[in-house]
Order: sequence, then structure tokens, then C-alpha cells
Amino acid sequence: MYRKASDNMTATTIPAGIECEWIARAQQGDRQAFAELVQRYRAGVVNVVYRMCGDADLAEDAAQEAFIRVWQHLPRYQPRSSFRNWVYRIATNVALDVLRRERDATDIEIVPLVAAQSNPEAAVERSERADRVRQAVLALAPASRAVLILREYEALSYKEIAETLDIPMGTVMSRLNYARTQLRETLKGCLEGG
Repeated sequence: MYRKASDNMTATTIPAGIECEWIARAQQGDRQAFAELVQRYRAGVVNVVYRMCGDADLAEDAAQEAFIRVWQHLPRYQPRSSFRNWVYRIATNVALDVLRRERDATDIEIVPLVAAQSNPEAAVERSERADRVRQAVLALAPASRAVLILREYEALSYKEIAETLDIPMGTVMSRLNYARTQLRETLKGCLEGG
């Protein structure tokens, strides 16, 4: 259900000029233009929030809240950074708010165990491995988790992450290094088949 944003081609196939037009129209109160923007970025926002909080229902609610905030703040949007980064910043802030409110929200979506023609043991092993990775990501500090998710799952550049989170690029690099080190330590042996 939740995939990398790079798997979602709609966000990359719309010309920038059309997006700018939608933004301008939405800033003037055009709800249809805003609906186009929501449709374009919804999957990425849900993915970011889901990977931050680990709960599919919470992710849907938080994504909705994020788009409400985007609508409320849209008249003040200035294109200093990309619109996607601005939307992701709002989504990340909503996810952090949700995490503060729901400290123990770790109801990870259950992955289907087997396809009809696959090896049941291998499918169970893959599912268990995926669950360990999800749990390890959820165990990261929220600031480190946000950087990791934006880089690894949403494929943002360091510069885009810095703009999205409004932090220096050096902080992005150190948080990403810390998150990767923590994941390697937590998952040692697990991902090597042991």
C-alpha cells in the first residue's frame, strides 16, 4: 500500500508550468486547482507520514490534516523552495505533532504473507524482515527518522531535505549518518540472514 514516491509517476509527469498555474489559482481560492495539487502530492504525503508514525489510519488522518494546513497557509506560500518541499515540511510537522500526541502508535500494517505461487517459508521470512526494518525505523528519534524517510523513501536530495525541514545541510548529513548507523546496529544479523 505504501511505496516510494519514485514509484508514483504522477508527481513527475506534470509540467512545472501547470503546477505553478494550479498554485496561483489555489492561492486565489480555486478549490479545483487545490484538488489537483492534493491529487499530485497525496501519495507522497501519506508515505512520509506513515513512515514517521507507523500507523496506516493515523497516516491517512495526518495527511488530511497536513492538506488542511497547506490550504490554510497557501496564500502565504512563496516559491523560495519547491512546492513539494513546502508540502513535505508541513506533512513532517504534522507527523511530529501526531507522534507527540500518540506516543505508542506502532500498529504497523500487516503485509500479506504469501502470494499464491510463492514459497510460504520465504514469504514469512521476508515479512518478518520487513517488520523488523519498520520497527527499527520507528524506533529512531523523530528528527533522524524524518531525514531518513525523506532521503530513502521519498528520494529527496540533501538540499531538498534541508529546505523541507528548515535545517542546515550539515545537520541533514549528520542526522542521516546517525540514522543509518543506528539502523545497521539495530538490524545487525537480521538482514544478513542471521
